[in-house]
Order: sequence, then C-alpha cells, then structure tokens
Amino acid sequence: MAKKINKTPRYLAVELLEKVEKQGAYSNLALNQTIKQNELSKRDAHLLTNIVYGVIQHKLTLEYYLKPFIKRPNKLQSWVKQLLLTALYQQIYLDNIPKRAIFNETIEIAKVKGHAGVRKFVTGILHAIDRQGLPSLDAITDPIEALSIATSTPRWLVEQLQKEVGVAKTKSILETVNQAPKQTIRVNTKVTTAKALTEQLEAEKLEVTKSLVTPLALQVNTGFIPATEAFKAGQAIVQDESAMLAVESMALKADDQVLDACAAPGGKTTQIAAQLETGQVTSLDIHKHKVALIEQNALRAHVKAQVRALQLDARKASEEFAKASFDKILVDAPCSGIGLLRRKPEVKYEKKYQDSLDLHQIQVSILDAVAPLLKVGGTLTYSTCTILDSENQQTISAFLKAHPEFEQLKTKTAFELKADRKELGLTIYPDDYLSDGFYIATLVKRTEV
Repeated sequence: MAKKINKTPRYLAVELLEKVEKQGAYSNLALNQTIKQNELSKRDAHLLTNIVYGVIQHKLTLEYYLKPFIKRPNKLQSWVKQLLLTALYQQIYLDNIPKRAIFNETIEIAKVKGHAGVRKFVTGILHAIDRQGLPSLDAITDPIEALSIATSTPRWLVEQLQKEVGVAKTKSILETVNQAPKQTIRVNTKVTTAKALTEQLEAEKLEVTKSLVTPLALQVNTGFIPATEAFKAGQAIVQDESAMLAVESMALKADDQVLDACAAPGGKTTQIAAQLETGQVTSLDIHKHKVALIEQNALRAHVKAQVRALQLDARKASEEFAKASFDKILVDAPCSGIGLLRRKPEVKYEKKYQDSLDLHQIQVSILDAVAPLLKVGGTLTYSTCTILDSENQQTISAFLKAHPEFEQLKTKTAFELKADRKELGLTIYPDDYLSDGFYIATLVKRTEV
C-alpha cells in the first residue's frame, strides 16, 4: 500500500505543501515539476493542483478552524499539520469528494508517513472535528481581523490595501484572489496567429477562449499547456494576461533598439523580440543561470536573432552601454509580487510592508541607472506585478522628481483598459479581469540632461 499511496494526489499534496512552507519553494513551479515527474493523469493533476493551491490560499482560515482541536501546536510535526489542513480543505471547499474517502486516505497517509501514534492522533482529530463542528468566523469581532481570517490575508496587507483603495475594493480584491488562476498563453506572433493557434489547440482537444485583456492572449480552460505540441513548438508562451500589457503599451517599432533591464525568465523579452525585425532587445539579469534561461526561452520562441542576453546588474548598466543607446527601455522591476496572490499564494505570508518600502529604493535606483541610456524622444516603461503604491506610482513620482527631463504619459493598451481613469499609470487589480495584479507607467524623455 505504501508504494501505491505515495503516488496519489493527496500524498503528493502533503509533500509539496511541506516543501513550500519549509524550503520556500514556489507552488506553481513545484506543482509543474511534480505533475511531470509523477506522470499524473489529468484528473489526478487537477486534484493535486486544487488541494495545494487551496490549502495555501486558505491557510489562515484553515488554521483558525484547526486551532481548537490541537492542544500542543508547538509539538505538531510540519507534515502532520499539512495533512490535517488538506483534509479540512477537502471537507470545506470540495463538495464532490465524500467524507469517507477523505478520512480513509488521510488516515492511511498518516500511517505510511508516520507511525501508529501519528495515525491514532490524526484519526482522533478528524473524528473530533466531525463531532464538534468548526468554530464560527462570526466569533471574530474585529472587522480587520475578520476579513484577514475569512480571506486568509495577513493583517498588515488588509490594513494597507484599505488605506490605498478603500474597504469595498479591498474586500473585492481579497475575495477573488483565492480563486484558481486562469491558464493563459501569449500567441507568439513571430510564428503564428491567434486564429491558427486556437485551431491547433482545439485540435489537441483544449478549450480555448479569447482574452478580454489583450489581443495577444488566449485563455485555455482545459488541458495542460506545457504538454501540447503548440507549446513545444514555441507557438504558445505561458504568460498571464496582465503581464503582456507592459510590452503591449511600449508601441514598439521593427527597428527599435530596446533594453529589457530586469529580464529573466524572458517572457517580456521574447514578446518584445517578436515585434522586432532589424531591431534588437538587450536583456539583462544579475544571475548567470537566469541569463541562460532567457537564451533558452528566446530559442524556443524563435527570436534568438533578436535577443542579446547579458549577465549584468541593471544598476550598473551605464558601465556597459553609452548614453542614448536605446529607443525604448523596459524596467520590469523586482517587486513584492503582491499582485500574484492568485498564482503564488504563498507570497502573502512571506512579505511584510517593510519589504515593499525597501524594494521602492531598489526600483528607483534601477530607473536612475538606465535613464541616461535612453534617447531623447524615447520611452521608458516601468512595470511591476504588485498593487502596492509604494512600489508603483510612489516609485515613479520619486524618479520624476529627480529627473525633470522625463514626463509621465497616460499608459495605453490595445483594448483601452480603464481608459476613463484619472491616473496616468495603469493599475490592474486582481478583481478587475481575474488576471494578475499589475502596474505600468509610461515615461517619455523630453530633453537631455
């Protein structure tokens, strides 16, 4: 039985959740690797993904429910806690799974991974929950704490979002980020069209719909994209809809010389390169292995000739390039990733507001460093995958104060998203289109210093 059960989605979920919590592994990357390594069927891959994302997304809620039943929480082994949380998640959020199936396999996993005492402990907890029921969230009287526990969001983030966007918008954002992320792809226009790619994916029995965010994106509602022939051929690039908007807003020309200052893993680099003919995109990353990743992705996307990848800290770019070397510059800056809560739910438990403030300084320093490299009349596009103002408009405002030669223009997209907004920068919140949270600012260099 041990050999069989350690290949089941529930067993693999416990292993994966422990890896995420103890080793800081990214859930999305770890999931893809586990699915491939264990050659899981579509059904098992779906259940594994559902449990892993679900437990992480609802972690604070599940821990609130579990707390009354654990007398000595400090003595609870990490994997046993994850096992109990997976059982709770299935009971509460997955209506189509019989309680008997959840109990039986949870107890069997406890027996295989632990010993008789662990099996007895887990069995006792499950039956106690079944007899007594779960504590009510209505018992939480503090409204911020209530929203924090109900949406499984750290208190500091609830408070900060309420300051920035108000109570109603914060509630709307947090109620949507615990939904499963959409599976979206970018059409690699270097080698195919949206129509042709749709037909190919449908021929491979995938359900495909058009994006409401960008004409470059397709939403794939069934199937596993990396397993498709279209993906292997470089016709489909896995990328969130919001992430495509930064390059879309750059208004690239075929002969542009472009700098992608913070490029790894290369999604935006290959998006830029697909629009170039005689032009070139120079892509920087501080880590050697990530530069290799950019090159691999450029090769797979059939844009290797348009890409030059270099290992370089963007803050030292002026040591490598002459002034006014580039027509367009993209700074997809290092950020807190708070916009990715649907796709990387563990991020919200790892970050503090001070992290955002520290990143603000790094972001400004990168912008300062690349500013001289842009030609007069050129465009500097700044983007992040966060929704915190300290890393978004506050970063841009600090940069503009020090660089009067730049002017911020209103960021535009192909579908004219939020065209009636007052702000010049474009913020996509996770509840707007059920895509990742993202921010884009468009800066034009009017004069030379």
